[in-house]
Amino acid sequence: QVQLVESGGALVQAGGSLRLSCAASEFRTYTMSWFRRAPGKDREFVAAITWSGGRIYDTDSVKGRFTISRDNAKKTVYLQMNDLKPEDTAVYYCAAADGLLSRDPGKYDYWGQGTQVTVSS
Repeated sequence: QVQLVESGGALVQAGGSLRLSCAASEFRTYTMSWFRRAPGKDREFVAAITWSGGRIYDTDSVKGRFTISRDNAKKTVYLQMNDLKPEDTAVYYCAAADGLLSRDPGKYDYWGQGTQVTVSS
């Protein structure tokens, strides 16, 4: 029912920055999240944000470098990624859930198709 479309992925050098966007067909009061999947790896939680702006991160890997935000008027969630590292290389997915903040992909009801982020060393 809810369609999510990610954009903004690119090939960048280590230390560079990107801003990913996720446009939603409807926003309501969903918690929005970013996950990523590196080659040969399982899907990994990155960050989530509630309707009112509460946030959680994969603290050890991304906090201080990545910032999740949302513009409810535009029905868009963003992931600002700074100081990118080769380990950040992955397909990044936007997800939406009607529930509490969660790092569990099973809690999310809707998923985008993903956008590729490649960070060269």
